[in-house]
Amino acid sequence: MASLMSTLALSVTSSNFTFSSSSSPGRRRTISFPITRASTLADSSALLHAAKHTVDSYIESGMVIGLGSGNASGMAIQYLGRQLRTGALKDIVGIPMSVASASGAAKAGIPLDQYQDGSQIDFAFDDADLIEEETLIAVIGRRKSQVEESIIQEKSILNAANKHVFIIPEKQYKGVIDGSIPVLVQSLNWMEAAEEIDDLFLGDAEVWRRPSIGDAGPLGGDFPLVTREGHNVLDVIFTSPIQSLAEVAKSLDKVAGVVDHGIISKFPCIAVIASDNGLCIVNNPPTDAMKAVL
Repeated sequence: MASLMSTLALSVTSSNFTFSSSSSPGRRRTISFPITRASTLADSSALLHAAKHTVDSYIESGMVIGLGSGNASGMAIQYLGRQLRTGALKDIVGIPMSVASASGAAKAGIPLDQYQDGSQIDFAFDDADLIEEETLIAVIGRRKSQVEESIIQEKSILNAANKHVFIIPEKQYKGVIDGSIPVLVQSLNWMEAAEEIDDLFLGDAEVWRRPSIGDAGPLGGDFPLVTREGHNVLDVIFTSPIQSLAEVAKSLDKVAGVVDHGIISKFPCIAVIASDNGLCIVNNPPTDAMKAVL
């Protein structure tokens, strides 16, 4: 697996993630792709509008709510707390998807419960790194590197919800998906899984093990990340456009040693998309298809 074992140099800026590979003598290539950050992709007032719309439109008194992670979800959590304090909503119970959302909800005064298998969740909202147009299949988990965070818990809560919404800036709603897909693998045989994934997407992706601290690299540096469930995270970095997230997910699910990944395609799903021109609401399966909310 030459590409995984190559000598790689990494530089990270606020807007781009770049690496160069020198696996073949005399050949060197540089690949750049944007690191998406919600705060730089949409004005905060647009995201706040989207967060408030999500709470006002989909949350009712007495509901159990999955509380997502990220900038927009944090705004929704704060607004939900204000609605509880004013009495506009009552008897809400939140189930946080992360340590950050639990902390934010506690500060906002939202009563909390822990997620367990079989938990009944009426509604959930979350951020997404990217959403594929038409299908509303989402990518989550690109930026999370803390041991306390869990892609497994985030996906489990979203899948358990009767209905869920992704709140995103419009530039993260894409017809052509690129960049990385996080993949959770068993730690003991992570290299075998990485080799199989590398062969699966040969020529279209690089496979790196995510570090907990320090520089990134194919092997995860001196301190590879181990999640709280005891897994490693492989970042499958696509160097050409992803034609279908559904096909990528199907392929990854067949790889021995893969525990889970950051692709989620649970339906029904709604995307609340923030832009300077207002909001777009996209449903899958379609109802009103797409409508502008001013």
